[in-house]
Amino acid sequence: MRLAFMGTPDFAVPSLAELIASGHEVVAVWSQPPRPRGRGQKLTPSPVHAFAETMGLPVFTPESMKSPEAIETFKSLDVDAACVVAYGQILKTEVLEAPRLGCFNLHGSLLPRWRGAAPIQRAIMAGDKQTGVQIMRMSEGLDEGAILLSEIMDIRSDDTAATLSERMSHTGASLWPRALAAIERGGAEGTEQAGEPTYARKITPAEARIDWSRPAAEVDARIRGLSPFPGAWFEAVAAEGPVRVKALMSRVAEGAGEPGQVLDGALRIACGDGAVQLVRVQRSSKAAQTPDEMLRGFPLPSGTVLA
Repeated sequence: MRLAFMGTPDFAVPSLAELIASGHEVVAVWSQPPRPRGRGQKLTPSPVHAFAETMGLPVFTPESMKSPEAIETFKSLDVDAACVVAYGQILKTEVLEAPRLGCFNLHGSLLPRWRGAAPIQRAIMAGDKQTGVQIMRMSEGLDEGAILLSEIMDIRSDDTAATLSERMSHTGASLWPRALAAIERGGAEGTEQAGEPTYARKITPAEARIDWSRPAAEVDARIRGLSPFPGAWFEAVAAEGPVRVKALMSRVAEGAGEPGQVLDGALRIACGDGAVQLVRVQRSSKAAQTPDEMLRGFPLPSGTVLA
């Protein structure tokens, strides 16, 4: 099939690789424009953009897919279908209807649960035990299209947003050959979503600060769901004043005390109910460390209460 691909982050790269490997003709790739990154704030192409260039594919990076120029460019390529994975822009009806067979999206949840921008993070933060990847026929509504293929996946107790996203990206990519075969045969109308939807709104900075008064299971889920970005954080007081520390990995542990109280020298922290054991942490402007590594240069004695 003659395809367009639209995607931006690392999550989308395995799908593009799978489409190329399966013999389809990817005529062009759309991705978000290069953004300033790193200490030097150098303009850097997205992971999809960079991968597409290594494969010799033309890449389009319009600021908005709503502009007449972007829409006309897309329509002019006369593709059979568009495969969309975490592109990051809303597609107008003109774009959705341009491919001969339609536009199809790989989504990281079991719809209608977690429609929207942050389904992987929200599933972990909510304590869900299962999630999945689905390919759906795109419509004007937010993630409201009919489902073509699904794969259910377990959320492990040690999953972070990063580890779960990595697994889901490869599992989702493996669905594309079957989905496109069904689309090409004309048998891909899909199954309408059933049930009450929930929405995976964007993560806000205010959500990243750890509230130690919450139950340990909830604190642990929030830490893992926000790892590595933006990273759940707390403040510890040092000689130079408050220091922000990100908690990148944790697990539920036994223990009780005042919420935020350091219970031992391994950063086991009391919560409103139970405790969490921090496993990976990162002080401001420092590399990620184990608790032992951090505490050697930044002691937090038992009884310290974190903010």
